Amino acid sequence: MDHYTLLTRCIAEFIGTAIMVALGNGSVANVELKGTKGFHGGWVLIGFGYGIGVMIPAMMFATISGAQINPAMTLALAFTNQFPWHEVLPYIVAQLLGATVGQIAVVLTYKPYYDKTTNCECVLGTFATIDSAHSYLNGFINELIGTFLLVLGALAMTADKLDPRADFIALGFLVMCLVISFGGPTGPALNPARDIMPRIVHAFCPFKNKGGSHWKYSWVPIVAPIIGATLAAILYKTIF
Repeated sequence: MDHYTLLTRCIAEFIGTAIMVALGNGSVANVELKGTKGFHGGWVLIGFGYGIGVMIPAMMFATISGAQINPAMTLALAFTNQFPWHEVLPYIVAQLLGATVGQIAVVLTYKPYYDKTTNCECVLGTFATIDSAHSYLNGFINELIGTFLLVLGALAMTADKLDPRADFIALGFLVMCLVISFGGPTGPALNPARDIMPRIVHAFCPFKNKGGSHWKYSWVPIVAPIIGATLAAILYKTIF
């Protein structure tokens, strides 16, 4: 990665995050929006969408930018001195902008089906997360544990640097499993950029049945993943 400029690496983070959000939230839209070919296709379909949605940009850009595509991962690496602090802000800005573009791609693709869908929670679910039990505590715990497992797994699987392609196939399966195993309560986010920027896009979309953007909950998928990711990075670096 050292031979790539910061700008090139940020472009990779931008494109990678856009692909992740487009494929991930695209799978949610395919299942949740009325009239699509995948309508009511089930949670496993979303698990596949998000798992492969993370695997693809990881395989595309890992050797360029590290394919962090997640502000929680970037901050966790910086907190544990595995990533330079002066590059944190450019990386996060690129990730946030990428998440915005990825979500706009979903909106443009599924616009006719948003118009058919009357359930506002289904509409919001294709953008951002909300705790199904309407409990901030439950949502916080879910996002913290999920992101902890994601980052711990990612650090462990990519540590050997022997065959990064195999590592990132495994990472895709890890994300898929996390969505299937821990996705019921919140969605889940596991990534502040994947939630906050699509939530902002939701706020500006003129859908007649979109409902509110649930801003009171929006801090949970930002704070909890950052804490979970940092704890995982500290644990891995301390022990291994």
